[in-house]
Amino acid sequence: MAADSASSNWLQPDLGVPGVRVVSTTRKGGASVGRYAGLNVGDHVDDDAGHVEQNRATLQAFLPPERTITWLKQVHGTRVLNARSDYTQGVEADAIWTDDKAFACTVMTADCLPIVLADLHGRCVAAVHGGWRGLASNILREAIDALPVSPGELVAWLGPAIGPMAFEVGGDVLAAFYLAETDASVRSIPNAEGKYLLDLNMIAGRQLLALGLRAENILGGEVCTFSNPDHFYSHRRDGVTGRMATVIYYE
Repeated sequence: MAADSASSNWLQPDLGVPGVRVVSTTRKGGASVGRYAGLNVGDHVDDDAGHVEQNRATLQAFLPPERTITWLKQVHGTRVLNARSDYTQGVEADAIWTDDKAFACTVMTADCLPIVLADLHGRCVAAVHGGWRGLASNILREAIDALPVSPGELVAWLGPAIGPMAFEVGGDVLAAFYLAETDASVRSIPNAEGKYLLDLNMIAGRQLLALGLRAENILGGEVCTFSNPDHFYSHRRDGVTGRMATVIYYE
């Protein structure tokens, strides 16, 4: 599918930062078939490699010329890379930042929370893979600490992720965040002892506030992957499935 046709289904939030753009792909269009049907950009989920290559090429064609998409091997850790000095394709990391227009900082998700960060003056941008393990291990702190600007100068956007009415977890996940059952981000599931619904967006928002971002500069967090099967891949919903990409880059 041509990039202009596919991109009509993508999320393109406005961060209010001149010269910086964000795009978050959906599963619409693309070459993949079967359980991966659509625009799967994940090369680690046993999809046909040729289809993945075509899908990635569609994203590449959408971006300005000569932009390197940072395809990471995400491991639910807290490693943060400087794209210019550290990036090679498939390097293990879960966050990446740049102040170099040559790079398009990118993370892949299918329920985990993609988070992009940008300096309000356009001096740097970052993409973070925010699964619950990474968030509980303070990947947002690691990413913000790596940036050469103060947190109060950052804007964040929370992309499509599993929503608060779909993310079922056990007590171990609450413990990882030091959350009580009565916390506002937690909802008990009737007749399911020890099972809860957790709001990852609220948790990420709290962390960003605690790290120094201003409330008015924390955007997004409304789109649920699990409940939108026509538009989004969801690992929790489907098991074997594809991946979307969330990209922040300079125009």
